[in-house]
Amino acid sequence: MLTSKKKNVLVALGSNSSDNLVGTLHLVECAIEKLLIESITLSNKSQFYQTPAFPIGAGPDFINCVLAAETELSPEELLAEFHAIEAELGRVRGNRWEQRVIDIDLLSYEELVKPDESVVRDWIDMALSEQMKRTPEQMLLPHPRIQDRAFVLVPMMEVAPEWVHPILGKTTTQMYDALPDGLVNEIRKYQPNN
Repeated sequence: MLTSKKKNVLVALGSNSSDNLVGTLHLVECAIEKLLIESITLSNKSQFYQTPAFPIGAGPDFINCVLAAETELSPEELLAEFHAIEAELGRVRGNRWEQRVIDIDLLSYEELVKPDESVVRDWIDMALSEQMKRTPEQMLLPHPRIQDRAFVLVPMMEVAPEWVHPILGKTTTQMYDALPDGLVNEIRKYQPNN
């Protein structure tokens, strides 16, 4: 169902398909091209970043970036497009946080909180050990791990530093500043000769 006007969204993309970072970067670029054809109008794109896999040992380094964009699609339609593009590029969904060909996450859709603040807050407050075992049964907006992930917040600083988390009431910059230095220092701008 198309909405009556374009909505602002933030989208994170990542891949750790292989030790060949050039090939991994190509997959992320292909996903962006497909998103621009099918789903979104690009407002801004971060640089590409090389980030270690999480949890440690879950595969090669990732290539990550964040897009600020607009869409006329509903959140559900957008997520369906993301899953279709992931499948087209070869992703098979298995265990959480495993090595993946491509991952496309809807970080935010305007100021929408979905399904409601209580459910999203439960996921925000959930212990890491529990997060690693459970998969949400419904769409959660905003993405409940934004505030914890340097590999999301570092590129978000380029495209949406003043975005305000609709539950936490903090800007991207404030969440970034609250990250431990060790997490931020692991995130490096991708250099083709790495």
